[in-house]
Amino acid sequence: MLSRVADSLYWTARYLERAEHTARLVDINIGLMLDLSRVSTEQRWKRVLAALGHPRDIDWNNDVYELVHALVFDTNHPASVTACVIAARENARQIREEISTEQWQRLNRLFHDISRLQPPSPSDRQLSEFLPALIDGVYLFQGVSDTTLSHGEGWQFLQVGRFLERATASATLLAVYQEQVFATTEETVDAYAYLEWIGLLRACTAFEAYCKVYTADLTYERILEFLLLDAEFPHSIRFSIDRLHESLEAIQDASHGQHAGELMRVSGKLQSSLGYAQVSEIRGQDPSRYLHRILDQCRRIHDLIYEVYIQYSVQTALAI
Repeated sequence: MLSRVADSLYWTARYLERAEHTARLVDINIGLMLDLSRVSTEQRWKRVLAALGHPRDIDWNNDVYELVHALVFDTNHPASVTACVIAARENARQIREEISTEQWQRLNRLFHDISRLQPPSPSDRQLSEFLPALIDGVYLFQGVSDTTLSHGEGWQFLQVGRFLERATASATLLAVYQEQVFATTEETVDAYAYLEWIGLLRACTAFEAYCKVYTADLTYERILEFLLLDAEFPHSIRFSIDRLHESLEAIQDASHGQHAGELMRVSGKLQSSLGYAQVSEIRGQDPSRYLHRILDQCRRIHDLIYEVYIQYSVQTALAI
């Protein structure tokens, strides 16, 4: 597969996953503001910014509407939801011949839907329509991709982008909660702490799934175990890394990627560490440090994907 095609597929998936994650995080935290909480508005939205990796040129300035507008609608900020959808559509447009008609139609429709719902100034008037429409549109694109695109190299690069972005976003979110919520509420759990814990689970679309596994008994250890190590829940870090490694293996087999040894070693090591980890061991060490190591490994995997499949040297290309 041409490196430009692989690159565009990879980033189409990453941008859409990022847009959906940001929209969901904003939606959940707007809802949490309606409940009584010990968390101030400033603390809550600074936490959101930290969970999004401190997007460049977006800061808390004591105005919720202005911050939400920047995170969701402002195309001058590359990390905004709208900018991510535009970037995903542009990447897909460049490889129009490589994706299915249904994929392009779905992504193009999503772009026009959110353009229609974009308000002229900071306001919550359109958020109740915009955020669910965006999330539904991303889910529909992922479903259409699974059912209309051959599950070859192209589809695998979509999966790599999707699950690497999801693992990175989930690990960042969990690290922020570990440092700002769990560390201060572990010994004194009350209704306010439960509210924040439910917010975290809902931000990962995990509340109902968690309750089916553990009932509604929320504990720090169980939440950490579920979001980090559960092998069956699609938004757990372990599930994302499992799917990521499987797709990298499939790409290596299809392309006879003899130069992917280091990439497969790093992703395989991360997969094994999550597969054999126990939450009691993670708690006995430093959960925050453990999560930051996962983020470092995800960044390393991204760099190696580029080195092996996208920005490889002339010598590597001739060897292939």
